[in-house]
Amino acid sequence: MFNGLSFDKLLIVGVIAVFLLGPERLPHYARQLAQLLKNLRNLADGAKDRMREEMGPEFDDVDWQKLDPRQYDPRRIIREALLDDDDDAVRPGIRPARAEVAPGRAALEVGATPPFDAEAT
Repeated sequence: MFNGLSFDKLLIVGVIAVFLLGPERLPHYARQLAQLLKNLRNLADGAKDRMREEMGPEFDDVDWQKLDPRQYDPRRIIREALLDDDDDAVRPGIRPARAEVAPGRAALEVGATPPFDAEAT
């Protein structure tokens, strides 16, 4: 989460906080920050427990790493979708069922070029 956060940067932030808040108010704000982090942790644990109660035994079977939005790559998703073998896909040598054509319209044969209107916008 904090890939670029090193000890040096934390030390600089701490020194700036001492100068801005002063040594008298700094312990008070540090306690408030610690309490906020505890509350957030309890909130996350409560949400996890509630999910476990509502989903039942299926909760432990879910692959949470797979659902992590940070790992989605649109290029990979499109590549997998295009390379995925679908049972509905048209296979060579198998002619698809002919769709019904509206009255007054001609149906195109497989492989035929559709009409082109150069003046259309």
